[in-house]
Amino acid sequence: MKDFADLFADLDTTNKTNTKLGILKNYLTKANDGDKLWLLALFTHKRPRRQINTTLLRSWAAEMANIPDWIFEESYHTVGDLAETIALVLPLPNRTEAKTLSEWIAFLQALGPMGEAEKKAQIIWALQGLTTTERFVFIKLITGGFRIGLSQQLVTRAVAEVCGIDKEIVAHRLMGHWQPGEVTFQQLIMDHPTGSDSLADGLAQQSHRSKPYPFCLAHPLDEAKLEELGDCTGWQAEWKWDGIRAQVIVRQGEIFIWTRGEELVTDKYPELAALASAVPAPAQGLVLDGELLAWQNGQPLPFAELQKRIGRKTITKKILQEVPVALVVYDLLEYAGADWRSRPLAERRVQLEQLVAALPVPGLVSLSPSLVATSWAELGRIRTLAREQLAEGLMLKKLSSPYQTGRVRGHWWKWKVQPLSVDGVLIYAQKGHGRRATLYTDYTFGVWDGDKLVTFAKAYSGLTDAEIKQVDAFVKKNTVEKFGPVRTVAPELVFEIGFEGIQRSNRHKSGVALRFPRILRWRHDKPAAEADTVAQLLALTQ
Repeated sequence: MKDFADLFADLDTTNKTNTKLGILKNYLTKANDGDKLWLLALFTHKRPRRQINTTLLRSWAAEMANIPDWIFEESYHTVGDLAETIALVLPLPNRTEAKTLSEWIAFLQALGPMGEAEKKAQIIWALQGLTTTERFVFIKLITGGFRIGLSQQLVTRAVAEVCGIDKEIVAHRLMGHWQPGEVTFQQLIMDHPTGSDSLADGLAQQSHRSKPYPFCLAHPLDEAKLEELGDCTGWQAEWKWDGIRAQVIVRQGEIFIWTRGEELVTDKYPELAALASAVPAPAQGLVLDGELLAWQNGQPLPFAELQKRIGRKTITKKILQEVPVALVVYDLLEYAGADWRSRPLAERRVQLEQLVAALPVPGLVSLSPSLVATSWAELGRIRTLAREQLAEGLMLKKLSSPYQTGRVRGHWWKWKVQPLSVDGVLIYAQKGHGRRATLYTDYTFGVWDGDKLVTFAKAYSGLTDAEIKQVDAFVKKNTVEKFGPVRTVAPELVFEIGFEGIQRSNRHKSGVALRFPRILRWRHDKPAAEADTVAQLLALTQ
């Protein structure tokens, strides 16, 4: 655990990519294979199952520290991070434990069938043998709250350089539904046929049949640099759909649906099961990239409709009828068992068009239309119609581009429409987490309904560090009431809040629900009395 705790602490002290890369490579070079595998799992969002809830952890920590619960809670509200609070309040360890990362995770997983008293005894025993930094990481292993600004791409690069394998191959091998305990580091990363990483190798195994590819991602486009892209005829323009990005895999008569977050959601969209038999045998070994959208009468429905299906454990006949779903496809990654990612987009598109046209599933799979324009100005005018299409703007993809791994600048751009916005008043504030644990950075805003302010949005991004410090000072000086970690503040500060979409909602006091709210700017020029109203918000839904 000491080596992993040191890794965690070292990564948390720097924002420099190359420094983080060096720290990761050093750990991977000396760690045993079990610890390497768990590092990959933890930093690619494959966390061990939680065996203890945080309420019990708080109570046990307060007891170990010999402090009342209220003092522990006040400490937690001040520190802002549960693991750090527990690590700081506990007495010094009475011994040293030399378990490795993988051994400690096995220890935690063994707690599952135990009763509360036995779990408590085991956790207290463990904490008594760990240093402050090790305790911090140990609690993080229990709660799953790793936040150290480490991208999956950087982890992939570190593994690739240590193992001497191309990073795109490593990224591919890390995709899919693997778990520590079901595969070893050697099997996951090293044991593959030489000279090829095609999914045609080993398709007899379920893990290979279902394995997706790393997603290709786009960079935001600065409109001022649009002309630098050259002639617009060298680019494919499409709507930027507002749905769930997904890869749909059809291999050996089976279908698998993966989201961009590497969640296997096949059972959530049973209507797409028809694709497994609809794809002709010569094309099987097929991977499509596209968007899952709530879809009816050949048109997308608002994202709020799709949300009715997200997170449901059971998809009933009623929800299938109320929120039908379709797959809008825009890229072809694998065809007839061959990896097509290195081929130019223009070639992939031609084959995709032929495939979709031949599929006997009308209304279930649609081709994302290619928008034709002879100039950037004309394309800009098309972009203004995005909201009418329930889209977020345009995607621009270079026709000569391969399908790359991750966000690589130059080939894919997202040209979004300007966000909708309203001016709201800051009325509640709460401290952040991690490096922002001592600052009020999570804000709730209100708009006027007569002479009262009604909450309509929460946001925690958009301000500079200097502005955050100014708002933090204002909150501390102008707190009206306290509700646990939340502070009610004097309604004086006005901010412009931007968002991508808005829908009427009976679950919110304001009568609306916003899509991706964030702070656009601090309106120093505007008094609170001139902030916007509920009526103005509702008008945006029409």
